[in-house]
Amino acid sequence: MNKSRETSIAERQSAAAMAKKAALEKYRAKVNDPGLAERLVARRDIATSRDARIAERKAARLAEEARAAAEKAAMEAAELAAREAAAEAERVAREIAHAEKIARDLALEAEKQAARDARYAARKAKKRNGR
Repeated sequence: MNKSRETSIAERQSAAAMAKKAALEKYRAKVNDPGLAERLVARRDIATSRDARIAERKAARLAEEARAAAEKAAMEAAELAAREAAAEAERVAREIAHAEKIARDLALEAEKQAARDARYAARKAKKRNGR
């Protein structure tokens, strides 16, 4: 093995400690940066406005869905009322047709009765005249 590339444990620990110290200093520099607070505030404002837009779109979508549901319910109610009105009109028409049929049947019966009565009266008159 190459002795120049081999490092002792102490050297490796020292290098690790220095790397750790450098990373800590870099972090502290970022935290103490005056622009960091401004960037965080700007980022928070952007997130707040994005959330507000999302909520506004969701409210608009829900309002549209509610309007569509109300419109659909109104159309269904109108269709139901139209079907009920048509059914009622059909029932009334059937009742009228039934009443007209009964009236025709009664008129026919009355005509038949009148014809029978006329025949009976004619027979009676023939018997009286024939005697």
